[in-house]
Amino acid sequence: MQIVTTVDSLRQILKPLSKEGKVIGLVPTMGALHDGHGALIKESVKDCDITVVSVFLNPIQFGKNEDLDKYPKRLEADAKFAGSLGADYVFAPSVQEMYPDGDPLTLVRDETLESLYCGAYRPGHFRGVLTVVSKLFLISGCNHAYFGEKDYQQVFLIERMVKDLNFDLQIHRVKLVREDSGLALSSRNEYLSEDEHSRALGIYGGLKQAKAAYEAGERSVSKIRDIVLKSILAARGIVQFVEVVNQKDLQKFSGMLAPEDKVVILVAAFFGKTRLIDNIELN
Repeated sequence: MQIVTTVDSLRQILKPLSKEGKVIGLVPTMGALHDGHGALIKESVKDCDITVVSVFLNPIQFGKNEDLDKYPKRLEADAKFAGSLGADYVFAPSVQEMYPDGDPLTLVRDETLESLYCGAYRPGHFRGVLTVVSKLFLISGCNHAYFGEKDYQQVFLIERMVKDLNFDLQIHRVKLVREDSGLALSSRNEYLSEDEHSRALGIYGGLKQAKAAYEAGERSVSKIRDIVLKSILAARGIVQFVEVVNQKDLQKFSGMLAPEDKVVILVAAFFGKTRLIDNIELN
């Protein structure tokens, strides 16, 4: 397993391999790798001849007063973890390497969905995500790329970008991975105190209750949504949003759900100063 830090070096390594017919998989990350990232790496190793894990803390997807400065950074441990799962290369460029002229003037946007849900509270976030992901696709020349469904809105936007811009690669969604407690795995979980961690289980508790109610026949969007809200509030969480949306286009549902509707509940909530996201598909 090799750590590569420059764009030119990665291209010099991967282009000949691609010409030989090797299938290249990419796992984009911001580092602080955990078992959720591990699931992505394992899928790439299973599917592809070469797996590249990018570790890049992308400043243009962080807003003012967000946690860019305190986000966990541990490249050596991340590289060891990725290598232990079969990754071939870790691409760990500097900010200067990725944005040599400062913040880029050419940006990739989704004007329809970038301001909804997470985007409503993190202006510019998805613009930063789509821009850096498109750069990583072009730098690596990957055939496959792997993203976790914890970031449900993010992977939807990336899939649409790939289709709209005719990127010649396949996006793979990997199911959300949870701790034994049920809390969705996230690099930000380590910000939580023991008490906050315990209370944060109210998110998944509410999602499970909502899914059980749906499976028992509940079709009222407001009642399904209220189940999740009440669970988070009972755990003394601060709700940012709970939305019942269509899996196919991420538009909000209202009123009563029809049997054919494909539904996902999206959640963002704070426990202490830590913002957590989660989701659950109802069918």
